[in-house]
Amino acid sequence: MQDPNDSRSDRSERSMGELATEGGSAGRPAGGRSNRGFASMDRERQREIASKGGRAAHRKGTAHQWSADEAREAGRKGGTSVSRDREHMAAIGREGGASAHRRTRPSNGDRQS
Repeated sequence: MQDPNDSRSDRSERSMGELATEGGSAGRPAGGRSNRGFASMDRERQREIASKGGRAAHRKGTAHQWSADEAREAGRKGGTSVSRDREHMAAIGREGGASAHRRTRPSNGDRQS
């Protein structure tokens, strides 16, 4: 009777290069990216497929359409969630202040003597 661990030890003794030629981890190609599925398609093809799904949902009557109140509530929740991250909010404030400062004051190279 053969020990089931023998195949594991044989595999662990091979170099990483040999394993990569066998297909990488979890059956993916050695290059690391699969050429299957929605995420591997180009953006235009993804949009085309998603658009068909949206139209089908509307025809079927199962598509969700936001009311003004629902949209307002969702925006409020998102704003509340984002504003909890003080570092993020500080960065936004700094960026806005720098932008406003650039618009109102000429740089050293723009000043006339």
